[in-house]
Amino acid sequence: MIQINIDKTLDFISKENIYGYKEAVEKAQLDLEKGTGKGNDFLGWLELPSSITQEHLDDIKATAKTLQDNCEIVVVAGIGGSYLGARAVIEALSNSFSDFNTNRKNPAIIYAGHNISEDYLFELTEFLKDKKFGVINISKSGTTTETALAFRLLKKQCEDQRGKETAKKVIVAITDAKKGAARITANEEGYKSFIIPDNVGGRFSVLTPVGLLPIAVAGFDIDQLVKGAQAMEKACSSDVEFEKNPAAIYAATRNALYNKDKKIEILVNYNPKLHYISEWWKQLYGESEGKENKGIFPAAVDFSTDLHSMGQWIQEGERTIFETVISVDKVNHQLIVPSDEKNLDGLNYLAGKRVDEINKMAELGTQLAHIDGGVPNLRIVLPNLSENSIGQLLYFFERACGISGYVLGVNPFNQPGVEAYKKNMFALLNKPGFEEESKAIQKRL
Repeated sequence: MIQINIDKTLDFISKENIYGYKEAVEKAQLDLEKGTGKGNDFLGWLELPSSITQEHLDDIKATAKTLQDNCEIVVVAGIGGSYLGARAVIEALSNSFSDFNTNRKNPAIIYAGHNISEDYLFELTEFLKDKKFGVINISKSGTTTETALAFRLLKKQCEDQRGKETAKKVIVAITDAKKGAARITANEEGYKSFIIPDNVGGRFSVLTPVGLLPIAVAGFDIDQLVKGAQAMEKACSSDVEFEKNPAAIYAATRNALYNKDKKIEILVNYNPKLHYISEWWKQLYGESEGKENKGIFPAAVDFSTDLHSMGQWIQEGERTIFETVISVDKVNHQLIVPSDEKNLDGLNYLAGKRVDEINKMAELGTQLAHIDGGVPNLRIVLPNLSENSIGQLLYFFERACGISGYVLGVNPFNQPGVEAYKKNMFALLNKPGFEEESKAIQKRL
């Protein structure tokens, strides 16, 4: 089970200060479980792990097998939570150089619909010209500009290259149960489809087919991913006392730090496989808490790489930050540092040591240096990089996010600020229905 350690925050805030949030955290827990808090129509993720049936998982795995048998590439079309969760898990579990493996067992997973770059889309379509590819189109509405644009291009290309009937077998829709452009298209074309539950927002959707299908196509064990999440669901429930509840402790500690003017949380990893876990986490917390001129700003770094770029700022910059370090207890491989007779690089003192031991000392040394520099540190320990551990981590962060948002006093489950750029973009593009907005924005310009 993953563990959380807050000892290295206690030079900056007292344990009494953290435990002072116990009542607020327990109320937030009850508001989540009873559905009495803000945004209570988007709490479908809360008991999602324990509600997933084996029949549902088997259906997802059967669809994944169809894509595996008929595709060398599968394009996941989605933006925000519609792709970040899947990518986070796939990248965390994949071989770092699997993209260069020409004898790979499962299809390569690539991504589209998460930007509007003409160069990216052109290069994607060029890359796919001689490939047997399929598409997983993820969109509740089917009209999100970035994803809809990419899917329009990919649908046509897949049909042109593989024929319309074959294309139908390798295009999967994950969308609303009844309404929206993507649902209508799926029904009319006869695509295999899965439902995004109405009560699960995109950033909380990784344990729905939104995340589970791409992860299964990539060849990873979604049964174990769900079991890990189920274990963490139990470990974080309101029945677990505050002192032993990892999500409660994390939510309380970060709110205590926030109220001591630590306004920026930096999520730190020492394993590059966790880079997209950080990207997923940034959306989860940024979109959930950044409201009403409140909220911790979520940032992320990959150490030790970024110690050679951001390390100076973290050590001696403005003291408005704290760090949450994700540490992997046991790595999957072993590599021993060899001895060298000439020792020109001066590394013989490391000969015979595992590389992971050196990495762990870099982690500990950095943590101590940053504490000395005035940066509180939390530490989350993952047992290993496995489906079960990652499933635990995902649910832990989701649960803590719901609690933390309620303690902060915002609705963690809406995102009204996301609409502002869309309205301006539609007005600038003269989208039908935005005529008045178009006139107004042209005057501004």
